[in-house]
Amino acid sequence: MELTIERKYPKPTYTIGRLLVEGMYFSDVLEDKDRGLTSGMPTTEIYKRKTYGQTAIPTGRYEVRLSYSPKYAKRPWAAKYKGLIPEILEVPGFSNVRLHVGCSSADTSGCPLVGENRVVGRLVNSAQAFFDLMDFYLVPAHQRKEKIFITITR
Repeated sequence: MELTIERKYPKPTYTIGRLLVEGMYFSDVLEDKDRGLTSGMPTTEIYKRKTYGQTAIPTGRYEVRLSYSPKYAKRPWAAKYKGLIPEILEVPGFSNVRLHVGCSSADTSGCPLVGENRVVGRLVNSAQAFFDLMDFYLVPAHQRKEKIFITITR
């Protein structure tokens, strides 16, 4: 399965984009500020440009897997899946990057959030978007043992 985040609207403290599933629009995405990082950069360069908790992950292609998140496991939107939520693997200069629920850049810490961008700088209906992503796409792919990838572009 192929997911794509197209970063569309960079702002001083956040970035709005679109999440595509198999090339079709699925939802909006809110991320931290895009500081021009790419997965091909040396990690030392990424650390120079990165501001912890305020930087979008580097553009590039990554594997995604459903894995247990102790941080989010008890939240209602993650508890439904026994704490198994999408983790973006091997992101240079970042760890524990997950697609998850949230409303503003304060909720991201580098993670892409899903929902509807109907309010400037914020998402609404994030939990419903997450449930739909999980129920219709990621959980079935996981059950089929299908590999899931995400490509981040600008």
